[in-house]
Amino acid sequence: MLPRTHCGDFRVVHIGQEVRLNGWAQTNRDHGGVVFIDVRDRSGLVQVVVHPDTADVHRLAHSLRQQDVIEVVGEVIARSDETVNDKLPTGAIEVKASSINVLNRSETPPFMVEDDCDTGEQHRLEYRYLDLRRPVMQSYMQLRHRVTHAARNYLDSQAFLEIETPILNKSTPEGARDYLVPSRVYPGSFYALPQSPQIFKQLLMVAGMDRYYQIARCFRDEDLRADRQPEFTQVDIEMSFVSQDEVMAVAEGLLRSMFEAGVGINLPEVFPRITYAEAMDRYGLDRPDVRFGLEHIDVTELMRKVEFKVFREPADNGGLVKVIRVPEGSKLSRKQIDDYTRFVSIYGARGLAWIKVNDKDSLPDGLQSPIVKFLPEDVLRELLQACDAENGDVLFFGAGDAKIVNDALGHLRVKLGHDLGLVAEDDHRFVWVVDFPMFAWNADEKRPEALHHPFTAPYDEDLDKLETDPLNMRSQAYDLVWNGTEIGGGSIRIHSPEVQARVFKTLAISDDEAEAKFGFLVQALTYGAPPHGGLAFGLDRVLSLMAGVDSIRDVIAFPKTQKAADPMSEAPSDVSDEQWKELGLRKRRTISES
Repeated sequence: MLPRTHCGDFRVVHIGQEVRLNGWAQTNRDHGGVVFIDVRDRSGLVQVVVHPDTADVHRLAHSLRQQDVIEVVGEVIARSDETVNDKLPTGAIEVKASSINVLNRSETPPFMVEDDCDTGEQHRLEYRYLDLRRPVMQSYMQLRHRVTHAARNYLDSQAFLEIETPILNKSTPEGARDYLVPSRVYPGSFYALPQSPQIFKQLLMVAGMDRYYQIARCFRDEDLRADRQPEFTQVDIEMSFVSQDEVMAVAEGLLRSMFEAGVGINLPEVFPRITYAEAMDRYGLDRPDVRFGLEHIDVTELMRKVEFKVFREPADNGGLVKVIRVPEGSKLSRKQIDDYTRFVSIYGARGLAWIKVNDKDSLPDGLQSPIVKFLPEDVLRELLQACDAENGDVLFFGAGDAKIVNDALGHLRVKLGHDLGLVAEDDHRFVWVVDFPMFAWNADEKRPEALHHPFTAPYDEDLDKLETDPLNMRSQAYDLVWNGTEIGGGSIRIHSPEVQARVFKTLAISDDEAEAKFGFLVQALTYGAPPHGGLAFGLDRVLSLMAGVDSIRDVIAFPKTQKAADPMSEAPSDVSDEQWKELGLRKRRTISES
């Protein structure tokens, strides 16, 4: 028997060869008695031609339906000049069939198995195995393979060991909810699926493994969000005896390898860095898109000179007053400005003050805005100077609580950048955000909480603030941002048991609670834990950005819906009464059942 050849591999150099191919019948066309069949497999598509002089084969070819699985034996021949398809890699040849064997018939598919099918995502997920036959979906899976293969090759070259960490683990809730798995052997006890390999990779450093990596599956029972998955994948690394700079250098090399293999993009040798404080000051967000300007201008001090309460009160009471200058923004209509006002309200802003600069040399008459009358002329002059305003600009203001102002104007900046065409889609900008605060204030529980996780190391020079001024401590944490999207992050970890105990105390985690949740890690730190740190990239997020798709579901073979369900397998599902009994559990009756 001839060896199998793949549909997408044929070229003019194969003309005259007898071949055997297997695949799915994509289309079946009769042109004046000659039947043309497009046959597709993972490698691509080739045209098969069947002439009437092979009566049995010709009759069978007529009977083929879309998605029938077939085997074709024939000769590779050149297409006539007028039928060459330059858009197809195999477009200069076709296979003249001498035999066709139907390996399996297909029912009529529930939707067209082609790239431009207009079927909704829910329906496609119900028949995901058919959806994955579409060439575009197969290209995403091939992209995923290339990228993970490149990641492994790079990390192998850097002396990392690939080590698997447990999937069934102890529940240590700290942020998102755990997925819990009841134990049959230990009735009433539960395993938890890992939200990340964090604790175990730190234990591997204590164990002397020096450099670890894993393409790790993680699970988080989060509230429903548009583009989150209950199970996801991250490229996870940890290193011993390293500084923050060394971890970031390895991460940059890893990302360069992934991008070159995945999409053929050569990234810079070194990525720029900005501090968290600088990111918030200039962009309002800790994941800044640095492809365009429209940076924030802080005018809080200036607004202490005015009586206008909207600006004066936050300026006097620890809030913020910020401005975005939009060059030539005076072209914006009142309706557009009203739309932006509604947009910032999503982030808690009560309004969006604005000033159009018609003539900066004529104050206040050269300015157009309902608020100009509340601002003295000298303040207006200083404001225009601080913003480098020019005629034709518009100034947008945010005033109030610092978090709300940063959040609202930060997202407004991004929206303006896209709306005004300031963002080049083929421009790839990476930036590290470093020196994150160690803690944030939890207003509900009235205590500090870890901004990243409780194992993040502070800077040594900030340690004396741990008990006295924790909210002004910096951590050795770092996030990598690509075009305004955080794609990974990590930190140097606490390796001192004494420092870890002090951090737990600052977080209001009692000794008993720390022992119950993290006792085995704390104990491990007492046995000579090396300084260590690491990082994880969200693989699904990186792949979706590489592929240029809006949803990470497109780059996952079998994803869940926005409601964390699988329409294909109908998971999650109930289990039998016998399974409930084996687990020592009782099903709670719902109101409708009672």
